[in-house]
Amino acid sequence: MTTPAIPTRPTPVVTRFAPSPTGHLHLGHAHSALFGWRAARESDGRFLLRIEDIDPNRCRPEHERDLIEDLAWLGVAWDGPVRRQSEHLEEYRAGLARLQALGVVYPCFCTRKEIAAEIARAGAAPHGPDGPLYPGTCRALSDGQRADRMAAGDGWAWRLDVARAQKLTGPLRWHDRAEGWQDATPALLGDVVLARKDTPTSYHLSVTLDDHRQGVTLVTRGVDLFFATHLHRLLQALFAFDPPDHHHHPLLRNAAGERLAKRDRAQSLRSLREAGHSAAAVRALAGFPDP
Repeated sequence: MTTPAIPTRPTPVVTRFAPSPTGHLHLGHAHSALFGWRAARESDGRFLLRIEDIDPNRCRPEHERDLIEDLAWLGVAWDGPVRRQSEHLEEYRAGLARLQALGVVYPCFCTRKEIAAEIARAGAAPHGPDGPLYPGTCRALSDGQRADRMAAGDGWAWRLDVARAQKLTGPLRWHDRAEGWQDATPALLGDVVLARKDTPTSYHLSVTLDDHRQGVTLVTRGVDLFFATHLHRLLQALFAFDPPDHHHHPLLRNAAGERLAKRDRAQSLRSLREAGHSAAAVRALAGFPDP
């Protein structure tokens, strides 16, 4: 007699949704939140909510209040307290200091106008997935030149020296549940900005530190951030973090095939609520109809 196989349960995962409170959530946000929430719930794992509010010029407390209310109305429940990046700036400063000690960041004094002019002079600057890459103008400055410009009060940003960082880490890989194993190629994004003179972090630095600090084991986010993961894998190796698994989901698009975005005034969850749509109907519009 054959013994029936014992059904196995998926390994519990920790996922997160990390919106910026710069406006109302739209259907694309709902899709991303539900994607991560379902992945956690189907594995008996945990789903976290993080507020990415490091930009004080664009983030507003009222937007945070509204997005939390909209998520609760949608039926998305999170585990544990909400993490707000603005409350953890010292952690990001410490992370930046660690990279400085490794010698893999350098101050860049270039303005956007100067970078554009340098790219124009070069004639054919290398391009990444988001356009021309930083040409490395400040990478070769001496320590004395950097100190003089800082002492003079020039503004600067801290950039990651990708080539130097890769020499320290060696070849790296990361895994996406939809696309399989990937050889990390962080040079695709060039020497990205990790912090600025008056802001101790950027998206790339804070998301890497936050995911590790919160114990995230499955990063779920839109496919538009697929290439950023190559860079994040490099940062994880520099910090000696165990890399999480990833699942980059497709983006919701409008009738014209354009991705939904706040800047395009995509239909918000709040406007759908006010128009009388039920939470179940909005979940279905976001690609997650109830069983």
